[in-house]
Amino acid sequence: MNAELFNVLDLLEKEKGIKKDYMLEKISRALVTAYKHDSGGASENVFIEADEVKKEIRMYANKTVVETVNNHATEIQLEEAKKISKKCSLGDIIAVEINTNNFGRIASQNAKQVIIQGIREAEQGMMIEEFSSKEREILTAVVSRIDSRNGNIFLEIGGKNDKTEAMLPASEQVRGEKISEGDRIKVYVVEVRKGARGPQILISRTHPGLVKRLFELEVPEIHDGVVEIMSIAREAGSRTKLAVWSNDDNVDPIGACVGPRGARVSGIVEELHGEKIDIIKYSEDPEEYIAAALSPADVVSVDILTEGKSCRVVVPDDQLSLAIGKEGQNARLAAKLTNYKIDIKPSSQV
Repeated sequence: MNAELFNVLDLLEKEKGIKKDYMLEKISRALVTAYKHDSGGASENVFIEADEVKKEIRMYANKTVVETVNNHATEIQLEEAKKISKKCSLGDIIAVEINTNNFGRIASQNAKQVIIQGIREAEQGMMIEEFSSKEREILTAVVSRIDSRNGNIFLEIGGKNDKTEAMLPASEQVRGEKISEGDRIKVYVVEVRKGARGPQILISRTHPGLVKRLFELEVPEIHDGVVEIMSIAREAGSRTKLAVWSNDDNVDPIGACVGPRGARVSGIVEELHGEKIDIIKYSEDPEEYIAAALSPADVVSVDILTEGKSCRVVVPDDQLSLAIGKEGQNARLAAKLTNYKIDIKPSSQV
């Protein structure tokens, strides 16, 4: 059984990536738990020796050599001790091998449960480690099922060692986006948590990070660090505003993001199912930055107010509705992008 056990551990390490040392520790703990149950509670004097070369696991209990045994779990009679070591005498502590075949059925079942739990924990630990490295990344997932009651979508995400299921809540889905079972969709990994039933992968289709990562993957200048995304504001499924900056005077940050004939940005818009994207140039001058953020509207002037981060913007009368946007969206996104409260006034009122 010892050789067979080590062969199984070798197979677990090879196929599932579970380290042999980790499982040997779990098995040792399982054997001690079984002994504790079998011996009526004593286990502090027990230790395990695993020999990977000989493929043997042996269990021992340190027992005190006595004349009369009062506690079989911690004591051994001198006559019995002599059979193990002829040099021992009263008061000595010797290691006595324990025959694990003598464990009761319940103790053996408990040991088996500990080993199974150890395998489960190891698999979950590896999965958490694998997906934690993918936080703030984009993953491609397959829609396995859709809950018609609450609209939650369950996705199958393939890992290196195994596949796991993640839930895309209705609150993290783009309104109006049609998704069917079997579809392959891109999701943004917000966070990976350790849950009671394994790793919990929090994913989203509405997070601004999804748009940011799409640009980082599509635009080489962003990937290389020549162009930086300074800020992003998004209302998923409708519109996104992106502020970009170039560290090289010879590189136009907006042109780099748009791409030749708009190829780069159009690919991202297609992935986002038609979501509009405004790309503006970031500026350290708040007035210039706020004016650009209100694009496509023209701006007459921007006055930064002393109280808090707020400003008053004047636009031509015929640009007022464009600056504010449908249901206030353009002004709202510009405020999120610049982190300024924006009060828009038409020229005729100034």
